Amino acid sequence: MNQAATLQKALGKPLPAAAAYACVMLLALFVIGGALADMLGKRAEVAAARAMLEQFEGRKTTASHGSAVDIQGPAGSPFLDGATVTVAGAALLQRVSTAVTRLGGNVLSSQIDLQGTQAKAGFVTVIANCEIDQPGLQKLLYDVEAGMPFLFVDQLSVQAPAGASAGGEGKLRVLIAVSGQWQGAK
Repeated sequence: MNQAATLQKALGKPLPAAAAYACVMLLALFVIGGALADMLGKRAEVAAARAMLEQFEGRKTTASHGSAVDIQGPAGSPFLDGATVTVAGAALLQRVSTAVTRLGGNVLSSQIDLQGTQAKAGFVTVIANCEIDQPGLQKLLYDVEAGMPFLFVDQLSVQAPAGASAGGEGKLRVLIAVSGQWQGAK
Protein backbone atom coordinates (compact mmCIF):
# COMPACT_ATOMS: atom_id res chain seq x y z
CA MET A 1 0.00 0.00 0.00
CA ASN A 2 2.92 2.21 0.32
CA GLN A 3 3.23 2.56 -3.46
CA ALA A 4 -0.45 3.23 -3.84
CA ALA A 5 -0.27 5.94 -1.18
CA THR A 6 2.70 7.58 -2.90
CA LEU A 7 0.91 7.44 -6.25
CA GLN A 8 -2.22 8.88 -4.70
CA LYS A 9 -0.16 11.60 -3.09
CA ALA A 10 1.56 12.52 -6.41
CA LEU A 11 -1.74 12.52 -8.28
CA GLY A 12 -3.29 14.63 -5.59
CA LYS A 13 -0.93 17.58 -6.33
CA PRO A 14 -0.73 17.93 -10.13
CA LEU A 15 -0.28 21.73 -10.18
CA PRO A 16 3.44 21.89 -9.24
CA ALA A 17 4.26 19.05 -11.67
CA ALA A 18 2.38 20.72 -14.52
CA ALA A 19 4.04 24.06 -13.79
CA ALA A 20 7.49 22.43 -13.81
CA TYR A 21 6.67 20.65 -17.08
CA ALA A 22 5.47 23.92 -18.69
CA CYS A 23 8.67 25.71 -17.59
CA VAL A 24 10.85 22.97 -19.06
CA MET A 25 8.88 23.08 -22.35
CA LEU A 26 9.11 26.91 -22.55
CA LEU A 27 12.85 26.73 -21.90
CA ALA A 28 13.23 24.10 -24.65
CA LEU A 29 11.20 26.24 -27.12
CA PHE A 30 13.32 29.28 -26.24
CA VAL A 31 16.55 27.37 -26.89
CA ILE A 32 15.22 25.97 -30.19
CA GLY A 33 14.02 29.43 -31.30
CA GLY A 34 17.38 30.99 -30.45
CA ALA A 35 19.24 28.31 -32.40
CA LEU A 36 16.98 28.80 -35.45
CA ALA A 37 17.41 32.57 -35.34
CA ASP A 38 21.20 32.17 -35.08
CA MET A 39 21.24 29.72 -37.99
CA LEU A 40 19.15 32.06 -40.20
CA GLY A 41 21.47 34.97 -39.32
CA LYS A 42 24.54 32.94 -40.28
CA ARG A 43 22.85 31.91 -43.53
CA ALA A 44 22.17 35.57 -44.39
CA GLU A 45 25.82 36.46 -43.64
CA VAL A 46 27.04 33.67 -45.94
CA ALA A 47 24.69 34.84 -48.73
CA ALA A 48 25.92 38.43 -48.37
CA ALA A 49 29.57 37.30 -48.41
CA ARG A 50 28.93 35.15 -51.50
CA ALA A 51 27.26 38.06 -53.31
CA MET A 52 30.17 40.34 -52.44
CA LEU A 53 32.67 37.76 -53.67
CA GLU A 54 30.80 37.37 -56.97
CA GLN A 55 30.77 41.14 -57.38
CA PHE A 56 34.52 41.36 -56.66
CA GLU A 57 35.18 38.62 -59.17
CA GLY A 58 33.16 40.57 -61.73
CA ARG A 59 30.54 37.91 -62.30
CA LYS A 60 27.55 40.08 -61.47
CA THR A 61 26.56 43.48 -60.22
CA THR A 62 23.49 44.73 -58.43
CA ALA A 63 21.03 46.89 -60.34
CA SER A 64 19.47 49.96 -58.74
CA HIS A 65 16.34 48.04 -57.72
CA GLY A 66 18.36 45.34 -55.95
CA SER A 67 18.17 42.46 -58.44
CA ALA A 68 21.34 40.83 -59.70
CA VAL A 69 22.36 41.43 -63.31
CA ASP A 70 24.91 39.26 -65.12
CA ILE A 71 27.70 41.20 -66.78
CA GLN A 72 29.87 39.86 -69.54
CA GLY A 73 33.53 40.82 -69.46
CA PRO A 74 34.94 42.93 -72.24
CA ALA A 75 35.32 41.05 -75.51
CA GLY A 76 38.61 40.63 -77.27
CA SER A 77 42.18 39.78 -76.54
CA PRO A 78 43.99 41.34 -73.57
CA PHE A 79 47.03 41.87 -75.85
CA LEU A 80 47.61 44.37 -78.64
CA ASP A 81 46.81 42.97 -82.08
CA GLY A 82 49.31 43.14 -84.90
CA ALA A 83 51.51 40.94 -87.03
CA THR A 84 54.55 43.02 -86.01
CA VAL A 85 55.35 45.28 -83.10
CA THR A 86 55.13 48.27 -85.46
CA VAL A 87 51.58 47.36 -86.50
CA ALA A 88 50.65 46.85 -82.83
CA GLY A 89 52.06 50.30 -82.03
CA ALA A 90 50.08 51.85 -84.88
CA ALA A 91 46.88 50.19 -83.62
CA LEU A 92 47.55 51.54 -80.12
CA LEU A 93 48.15 55.04 -81.50
CA GLN A 94 44.95 54.83 -83.52
CA ARG A 95 42.96 53.78 -80.45
CA VAL A 96 44.29 56.65 -78.32
CA SER A 97 43.83 59.21 -81.14
CA THR A 98 40.30 58.01 -81.85
CA ALA A 99 39.37 58.22 -78.17
CA VAL A 100 40.71 61.78 -77.89
CA THR A 101 38.93 63.05 -81.00
CA ARG A 102 35.67 61.27 -80.13
CA LEU A 103 35.61 63.14 -76.81
CA GLY A 104 36.09 66.52 -78.46
CA GLY A 105 39.86 66.82 -78.12
CA ASN A 106 42.71 67.37 -80.55
CA VAL A 107 45.91 65.35 -80.80
CA LEU A 108 48.75 67.86 -81.24
CA SER A 109 51.60 65.36 -81.49
CA SER A 110 52.24 61.70 -80.84
CA GLN A 111 55.10 59.25 -80.64
CA ILE A 112 55.31 55.46 -80.56
CA ASP A 113 58.01 54.11 -78.26
CA LEU A 114 59.07 50.61 -79.28
CA GLN A 115 62.43 50.71 -77.48
CA GLY A 116 61.31 51.89 -74.03
CA THR A 117 62.23 50.47 -70.65
CA GLN A 118 59.39 47.93 -70.81
CA ALA A 119 59.96 46.93 -74.45
CA LYS A 120 61.75 43.71 -73.47
CA ALA A 121 58.60 42.56 -71.67
CA GLY A 122 56.66 43.09 -74.91
CA PHE A 123 55.11 46.45 -74.02
CA VAL A 124 54.50 49.15 -76.61
CA THR A 125 54.09 52.75 -75.44
CA VAL A 126 52.36 55.68 -77.13
CA ILE A 127 53.01 59.22 -75.94
CA ALA A 128 50.40 61.74 -77.06
CA ASN A 129 50.25 65.49 -76.53
CA CYS A 130 46.66 66.67 -76.82
CA GLU A 131 44.08 69.29 -75.87
CA ILE A 132 40.83 68.20 -74.22
CA ASP A 133 38.35 69.66 -71.74
CA GLN A 134 38.21 68.43 -68.14
CA PRO A 135 35.09 66.18 -68.42
CA GLY A 136 36.53 64.75 -71.63
CA LEU A 137 39.80 63.96 -69.82
CA GLN A 138 37.93 61.92 -67.22
CA LYS A 139 36.11 60.00 -69.95
CA LEU A 140 39.36 59.53 -71.89
CA LEU A 141 41.10 57.95 -68.90
CA TYR A 142 38.18 55.60 -68.37
CA ASP A 143 37.99 54.74 -72.08
CA VAL A 144 41.71 53.97 -72.28
CA GLU A 145 41.83 51.74 -69.21
CA ALA A 146 38.48 49.95 -69.67
CA GLY A 147 37.95 47.20 -72.18
CA MET A 148 40.27 45.15 -74.28
CA PRO A 149 43.17 45.07 -74.91
CA PHE A 150 44.44 45.95 -71.45
CA LEU A 151 46.01 49.40 -71.61
CA PHE A 152 47.79 51.27 -68.86
CA VAL A 153 48.29 55.00 -68.35
CA ASP A 154 51.97 55.20 -67.45
CA GLN A 155 52.28 58.98 -67.34
CA LEU A 156 49.77 61.82 -67.17
CA SER A 157 50.70 65.47 -67.15
CA VAL A 158 47.92 68.06 -67.22
CA GLN A 159 48.39 71.79 -67.70
CA ALA A 160 45.60 74.34 -67.35
CA PRO A 161 45.12 76.70 -70.30
CA ALA A 162 47.05 79.97 -70.09
CA GLY A 163 44.93 82.87 -68.87
CA ALA A 164 42.08 80.59 -67.78
CA SER A 165 39.76 81.86 -65.11
CA ALA A 166 39.07 80.02 -61.87
CA GLY A 167 35.99 78.51 -63.52
CA GLY A 168 38.21 76.10 -65.47
CA GLU A 169 36.95 77.02 -68.93
CA GLY A 170 39.07 76.11 -71.94
CA LYS A 171 40.87 72.99 -72.97
CA LEU A 172 43.55 71.37 -70.88
CA ARG A 173 46.91 70.50 -72.39
CA VAL A 174 47.53 66.84 -71.63
CA LEU A 175 50.62 64.70 -72.08
CA ILE A 176 49.62 61.06 -71.72
CA ALA A 177 51.72 57.89 -72.06
CA VAL A 178 49.68 54.75 -72.68
CA SER A 179 51.16 51.27 -72.91
CA GLY A 180 49.86 47.85 -73.83
CA GLN A 181 51.46 44.44 -74.17
CA TRP A 182 52.04 42.90 -77.58
CA GLN A 183 51.96 39.12 -77.49
CA GLY A 184 54.05 38.69 -80.57
CA ALA A 185 53.47 37.16 -83.97
CA LYS A 186 50.92 34.36 -83.96
